[in-house]
Amino acid sequence: MSAGIATALGHSFSRPELLRQALTHRSFAADHNERLEFIGDGVLNCAMALLLYRRFPRLAEGELSRVRASLVNQDTLHRLAVALDLGAAIRLGEGELKSGGAARASILADALEAVLGAVMLDGGFDAAYAAIERIYTAELAAADSTGIGKDPKTLLQEWLQGRRLPVPEYAIVGVSGEPHVQTFEVVCRIPALGIAASGSGSSRRAAEQTAAARAYEQAARA
Repeated sequence: MSAGIATALGHSFSRPELLRQALTHRSFAADHNERLEFIGDGVLNCAMALLLYRRFPRLAEGELSRVRASLVNQDTLHRLAVALDLGAAIRLGEGELKSGGAARASILADALEAVLGAVMLDGGFDAAYAAIERIYTAELAAADSTGIGKDPKTLLQEWLQGRRLPVPEYAIVGVSGEPHVQTFEVVCRIPALGIAASGSGSSRRAAEQTAAARAYEQAARA
């Protein structure tokens, strides 16, 4: 599983123990991922700032900050962590595992930051920058100076309205987990385009955003 994550990141670890530590929650062992998370948070913010600076040369500082905030928040990190299937690889203590920790947004988002910190320590800033650019490909694919800072639901709705198409329909198709750590499954439908994209999250809102992001990707390619 760790090998699959490394492949998705586009980075071959010379010190695989760093990736193993990045995927270790504090409930599992004393040698956990919180220090790597600290490094990852810093490198993510720096790399994203540089990526946006290069990609959008006409955006002002305030707008760049707003865009970066929309890309490094917990919702986005959780969505990317789910796409990387970090939940299946992270090592959790028995209690955390039974309470649904493998699907908890905060745990997965923190683990992704820790993984990026591990890449930084293993391969340096250039390796971390390349990994970040790689996993954010879908988030940036349709980016432009007016749309990138908007959440997926807003971006999708505006894209449809600009083409005189009806707004999307969202429906909860499943809820799992204990009441305090539920995972919501939502489908976003755009009947006019024959699109039905699913998404999951720790709240209905988060699941809708994930589904909207996937629907937008499909719509933009249609």
